[in-house]
Order: sequence, then structure tokens, then C-alpha cells
Amino acid sequence: MSETLVYAQSPVPRRLPFSRQQMPLLATILVCTALYIGACVTFRGFFSKDVAVAFFGDNAFLGIAALGLTPVILSGGIDLSVGSMVACANIVLATLVENHHVSASVAILLVLAGGALFGCGTGMLIHFFDLTPFLITLGGLFALRGGALLISTDQIAITNDTIVKLTTATVPIGFGVQLPITAATFIALAIVLIFVSLYTSFGRNVYAVGGNEASAVLMGLPVGRTKVLVYTLSGFCSALAGVVYTLYTSSGDATAAKGMELDAIAAVVVGGTLLSGGVGQVIGTCVGVLVFGIIASAINFQGTLDPGWNRIVIGGLLLAFIILQKIIQPGKTGHA
Repeated sequence: MSETLVYAQSPVPRRLPFSRQQMPLLATILVCTALYIGACVTFRGFFSKDVAVAFFGDNAFLGIAALGLTPVILSGGIDLSVGSMVACANIVLATLVENHHVSASVAILLVLAGGALFGCGTGMLIHFFDLTPFLITLGGLFALRGGALLISTDQIAITNDTIVKLTTATVPIGFGVQLPITAATFIALAIVLIFVSLYTSFGRNVYAVGGNEASAVLMGLPVGRTKVLVYTLSGFCSALAGVVYTLYTSSGDATAAKGMELDAIAAVVVGGTLLSGGVGQVIGTCVGVLVFGIIASAINFQGTLDPGWNRIVIGGLLLAFIILQKIIQPGKTGHA
């Protein structure tokens, strides 16, 4: 008499259509969508192309600084000097075109080159002397802010013809929508950095260094060059943010952008990038900046709320995303 053995097969768990590493980005998109829909339902006139354009135009300088900071954090580093670089670039540009009558194009190129060189120097100090990014960039924060104040402690109104024209310049994108040149710069930079991060060896090296620097060294990847380049890029983008800030305000101010480095870090983290490095996407930073813009616009539409609520809401979101990151990546801890 033969016996038939029946083996109970345990059900195969269904795989999610996305990986655990994509969860912070998906959470950011969901939060951004929910905030926007909620604001559109609550406030009359919020759902309009003018308000949507303002999300990009009013936050372009923050977005550009955050975009430059994203590869730094992806590589496992940090850059606390971005806000001071914005102010320094802003006051240097205003001084060059107003007090020294340098042409706007030359002044902008000088400011961008100076930002890239400063970032390159920061990266070289961090790599070749094995110094802590937090401390080195904190020193950069003080140095740049002090340098900006030495140049001028007064606001400088800009009357340069080229700068004035750029402040009102727009880029048509169809459907009757005109993007300010500041917003167009932000979007163009985002497209470039998304391509670089996904389809170039530099982008892959950034993820590898941030994921495990020791393994990247053993694999023969150019760790040193990658670290220097990410800080060079951050310096360039921060200087570009300073130029955009100049166009946005039509003035130079050495005290501008105080605390922007924290806003930029928050936008990157809310966008789904791990502070420990190796996980995140540039598009997530763009969505994080939009979250900032939606919250600020909603508070303005409400009218009676103190602007301080903007900081409270952002702080709550930042804490929530840090906790989410810890749950998703329990083995990794943030470092500077």
C-alpha cells in the first residue's frame, strides 16, 4: 500500500513593485501630492498656473543650492557653507556690477568660478588631509559669511541694465506659461543633474562612495576625485544660487540666506536622500523643494497663520522622514 505524501507549500510572498530604498522618495511624492490637493481644496485660487510657477520661481535659489548639496550627501558628506556661499556670491556680484562697473556676464562668470574653486579647495582638504566634512564646511560657513560682511555691510541696489533685464526675463514653455529665468535655471540644472546621476560614471561613483567608501577603494574607483568633484559641484551650485538670488531680489546683501544651508539639507532629506549616503535621487530633492514651496504658499493663502508655522511643519516633516529612513535602513546611521 503506497502512501502519498502531500507537502504543504508555503505561499510565496508577493514582492512590492518598488524597493525599500525607493520608499522615502515615494513617501515624499505622496506627501507633496496630498499637500497640494489639500491646499487646492482649501484655498480658492490655489490651483492655478501662476501659483504653480511661483513654486519654482520663489524657491529657485533654495532648489539650486539643494541640488548641488545632493551629490555631497549621497557621497556620505555634508556641506554647511552653502548659505554663506549664496550670500557671498550675491554681494560680490552686486559689488562688481555696481561699484566696479564690471559687465554682468563677466561678473557672473567670476562668481561661478570662485564658487567652484572654493568648493574644490574644500573637497581637497577633506580628502587629502582626511578631515571631517562637518568641521571643514562649518569653517567655510564662517569664512564666507565674514568675507561677505567685509565687502559690504549695507544692501546694494542693482541698477545694471543687464541684471535688471534678467530679473524680468521669462522662458515660454507652452500653454501660455512663462517661467521666470530663475525658475528655468532651477529646472534646467535639475535635468542636467538627474542625467549625470543616472547615466554617467561620476554618478555611479557617487553612489558607490556613499554606500561603502572602503569597498569603493577596493574596487579601484576614483574615490578621491569623486569626493573633490562633489564639493566642487556644491560650491558652483551655491554660487549659482547666489546669482539667482541676486536676480530674484535685484540687490546685494551680505546677511542674506542665513540658515539656508539647513533648509537645503532639509529639502534633500525630505526628498528621500539618506544622510548616511548611498541612497537617494536628485528628483527627490526637487520634490522636497516643492514641498517647501507648497507649505509656504498655503500659509500665505491662509493669511492669519504666523510664518513661523512654516518652520514647524518643515521640522515635523524632517523628523518624520529621518525616522522613516531609520526604519528602512536600520543598519546605517547618518554621519558627517
